[in-house]
Amino acid sequence: MADIRNCIKCGRIFQYDGFNKKCDRCRKDEEEDFKKVKEYLYDNPGATITEVSEETGVEEDLILKYLRQGRLEITSEGGSLVLDCERCGRAIRTGKFCDQCAEEMARELKGAFKPKEKEKQTVVNKMFISDMRKRR
Repeated sequence: MADIRNCIKCGRIFQYDGFNKKCDRCRKDEEEDFKKVKEYLYDNPGATITEVSEETGVEEDLILKYLRQGRLEITSEGGSLVLDCERCGRAIRTGKFCDQCAEEMARELKGAFKPKEKEKQTVVNKMFISDMRKRR
């Protein structure tokens, strides 16, 4: 049975796909907003969030969302579009975590899922099928 929901932005009914909480029309509008922001930043590197928002008509929260998703990156050193790493608080250019924290978390995850080395078992007085064939 299809999962029918209301769009969180406009309230229209749509078929939920398990990922997006917005209808197709609102997602398309959001993509258009992203293109506006990207083009504006391409032409005006170093612009502030407020400037970008005022010139494009895109809400500041949506611009921050694009930065957190890694779809946009802060390119100027002195830019006032500043994000902080959600783990350590360092200033970052895009995403949620700085490179160092991302590497540490990746190592921690690998360690958590890495199977522990089985202790070496000593094989004493055990006969294996290959040994049985040799003795025949």
